[in-house]
Formats: sequence, C-alpha cells, structure tokens
Amino acid sequence: MIELPDSIQNTVRCFAKLPGVGGKTALRQVMSMLKWEGEELNVFSQAVKDLRDTKKCSECGLYSNDDQCQICSSESRAFAGSLCIVENINDLLAIERSNEFTGLYHVLGGVLNPLLGIGPDQLKISKVVERVNKLNIQNVVLAINPSVEGDATCSYIKQLLKDVQVERIGFGVPMGGSLEYLDPLTISKALENRKRL
Repeated sequence: MIELPDSIQNTVRCFAKLPGVGGKTALRQVMSMLKWEGEELNVFSQAVKDLRDTKKCSECGLYSNDDQCQICSSESRAFAGSLCIVENINDLLAIERSNEFTGLYHVLGGVLNPLLGIGPDQLKISKVVERVNKLNIQNVVLAINPSVEGDATCSYIKQLLKDVQVERIGFGVPMGGSLEYLDPLTISKALENRKRL
C-alpha cells in the first residue's frame, strides 16, 4: 500500500473529525484541495485559523462578531416579548430559516442529563430566568428536541417560569410524510400535539 506524505495524512485526519465525514470522504476532499492554487489554500487555512477568535453573544449564545448578536441587538425583536429556548445553535438557525419566529433566542448548549453530569448550572438555566425577568418576556417557546432528557429540561424550565406563558413546539408527522412509514413514537407525539380545526 502506498503511503501518502504526512501533510496529506494529517489533513485527512483533521477532516475526518468533522461529523459525517469518514476517511474516504476526507481523502477525496484533500485530494481536491491539492489542485487549488497556493493563494486559495492560504485563504482556506486563514479562515479555519480565524475560527479560534469566534465570539458568542453574551445574551443568547449565538456566534457573533460583537458582544451582542444581530438578533439580541434588534429593538423590534426585544419588543416582541417572546423568547425561544433551543438546545443548540443549529436548532436556532433552523428556526430562523423558517421566518416564523420574530422574538429573541436563548441557546442552552444541551439538555439536562444527570448521568453525564449536565445539570442546571452547566446549562446556565438561571440566565434564562434572569433574561425573562430583565426583558419582560411574556411568552417562552421551548424548541427542545423530543427525548427523555429534552422533556425533563422542558419540565424544569416550565417550573422556574411560573408567571410566564410557556409553550413547546409541536412534534409529529412531517410535511409530505406517510403515516405507514412513521415510527410509533412519532405517531404518538403527533396524536399528543393534535389541534382543533
């Protein structure tokens, strides 16, 4: 078997750390990059280096160029009186792409999981309560993935926010989905979240 130069092998190993990228895909990407001009490689490597300096919004936890992200610094969003609590930044971005939510966000960075040592302090849930009070939030939307841990996290947050309307996003049948192909838990959640027409 041919042994490739260390520079290629090291880059392949780095690419393979990305989620969903195996050894073959990583090698294919690196081989493609070897066809780039020197300046293109410099720009790419500088962009990766700059990731070290990426900041998080001091309010919600979204990545930002400044102390506060665009969403948290928007007056119209603050006046909306709504706060959407999400598990991670990818969930926030997915909701933003829908253009349906016009309030503020809060990224927990995970869900309660005592077995892994993740409690309210690790998720900084007290900051959620602080923001709700400080910003006079009237409506909290829990957009946390359905799981045992996600359900426990939602219940815990609901207990802390007694004076605020707390809702959870619906789960169930996806658009274009067919009931015969869905798992029992998805169907159960769909029935649980049914609404009157």
